[in-house]
Amino acid sequence: MREIVLDTETTGLDPAQGHRLVELGCIELLNRIPTGATFHVYLNPEREVPAEAAAIHGLTTEFLKDKPRFIDVVDDFLAFIGEEAPLVIHNAGFDHGFLNAELKRVERVAVARERLIDTLMLARRKHPAGPNRLDDLCARYGIDNSRRTKHGALLDAEILAEVYVELIGARQAQLGLAESGERRGN
Repeated sequence: MREIVLDTETTGLDPAQGHRLVELGCIELLNRIPTGATFHVYLNPEREVPAEAAAIHGLTTEFLKDKPRFIDVVDDFLAFIGEEAPLVIHNAGFDHGFLNAELKRVERVAVARERLIDTLMLARRKHPAGPNRLDDLCARYGIDNSRRTKHGALLDAEILAEVYVELIGARQAQLGLAESGERRGN
């Protein structure tokens, strides 16, 4: 089964207020294992990046000014995510809102909500007492996030892929299968 782990960085919190995507990062999973295929792009948001947003992800107006616009990469992005693969996103409503605002802006079909797997909701069900931020889940599952000094879409998608496998218990199932396969081989 093919799944896409996706993360975005933005100029702010609300696409309805004119905030835009500045970075997209995607990791392809096949049967819950990263294939090595990724999609990553910095985007020119065609507006200023507020200092508050730049403080979170480190992406400035100056850095982004010569990057492609969303319309320039939309076909490659849509080809990468495909039409049916579930999209694994932490706090999916946020990223989904921005993706669909950008898709609407370039007159493309919105991503269906049914495609979303929200790891924040999965974490809240599994760990109702929280906390369930990505960094907290890394600490809970022993996932190294030391490279995460700022938010970055591709790095966060890589980390989220590991968290997702832990949240759904797939890593333990895969290890169990590997162990039983080794026993039969001996």
